[in-house]
Amino acid sequence: MQLNNKPIYLCSPKKFEGTQALPMIQFKRVLDALDLESFDTLLFTSKQAIFYTNEVNSNWRKKRILAVGAKTAQIAKELGAQNIYHPKEFYGSHLAKDILKKFADAKILYIRPKVVSFDSKTFLAKEGINIDEAILYETNCLYYENRVLEDNAVIIFTSPSTIECFFKSFEWKNGYKAVVIGKSTLTKLPKIVTNVKVAKVATIASCIETAQNY
Repeated sequence: MQLNNKPIYLCSPKKFEGTQALPMIQFKRVLDALDLESFDTLLFTSKQAIFYTNEVNSNWRKKRILAVGAKTAQIAKELGAQNIYHPKEFYGSHLAKDILKKFADAKILYIRPKVVSFDSKTFLAKEGINIDEAILYETNCLYYENRVLEDNAVIIFTSPSTIECFFKSFEWKNGYKAVVIGKSTLTKLPKIVTNVKVAKVATIASCIETAQNY
């Protein structure tokens, strides 16, 4: 369904009814092994991190999982993790308070991409929480030379990276409207984007609903 016949472009490789797929990034795993023996808790902020961890060390599911984002928690459960904690917030002090309260004595490994939109390690260190990191994968932009987007389109951005990559291939038109998946993504939009809404829930489904009712 597309309200008022506005085309909806989803900057994600997955296809969803009522949208046109416009993948912006591609993933590449950069490690072939991951030593988890020294850690009792794994911090994941993306489902891709879980997928790649599962490829290199299946013992991850035996650890306590700190899964940021509903989809991340869902994928962890689907792949066999039993002890999963899903914080309701991932913004600044909210996450720090959660970790201090529930994981104060934990040995945490943050498994992440090369580039992140929020420096969790540095922020948490300021709050007295020390975690180790493992860079398991990297993201790269996909480029479009000949694709033309319709003038009255709604563009859904699912991460800060999708915004960065979008503007390497496309110019923003006055008729466009934007929908972003959350607050961190919103901060990365350039000032030229004035028509923008944030999804009520940080899920693609909520983004699509917001776009359909824009």
